[in-house]
Amino acid sequence: MEFLNQLALDPKYHDVLSVLKGFRSGIVYGAKVRFPHALVMTILFKTGSLESKVKGIFRATKQHAQNLGIFATIYKTLMIVQKKLNGGKEASIHPFIAGIVGGYYVFGENNSINQQIILYLFSRVVLALVKVPVKRQIIDAPQHTYPVFAAVVWGVVMWLFRHETDTIQPSLRASMQYIYRDSDSWNSLKTLIWHNK
Repeated sequence: MEFLNQLALDPKYHDVLSVLKGFRSGIVYGAKVRFPHALVMTILFKTGSLESKVKGIFRATKQHAQNLGIFATIYKTLMIVQKKLNGGKEASIHPFIAGIVGGYYVFGENNSINQQIILYLFSRVVLALVKVPVKRQIIDAPQHTYPVFAAVVWGVVMWLFRHETDTIQPSLRASMQYIYRDSDSWNSLKTLIWHNK
């Protein structure tokens, strides 16, 4: 055990161990995030046998965890390689390059799990990009910037749902269908309260 501790703390193995830990952390985080999400979405919206539901939950969890683990491995490896090629110095462009390569390779397939992850990231990227000019004092944003941003996002998504429904991502479309369209009809007090059918 002492030998393994010394190995783990040896600076010459730092890069390799950093990549391995990133892979492990990606898998653990992906599983922790996806499993409860898949479980809840399956209970609320999926039909089929219990076996098919359980398989779907574990398939989604595995893919999410695997994708984050592989992405972390590619990203961290490319960051190390670029730094070594640049004389031991990290350049500002290095994370962008490593992210592009990892993103294309790992998340380039158009499937529901990747779409959810990319849409989540995209929304966070847009929010961050809105903040960058303010943080760098390029512009002085008024206090109502966020409420305006929120209003525009909701206005656009509701217009899309009403007029271009098929363009909306399936899980969002299902949620919106349940809240906004299924609530337009019922055939008894019971279905009015409990079921929107």
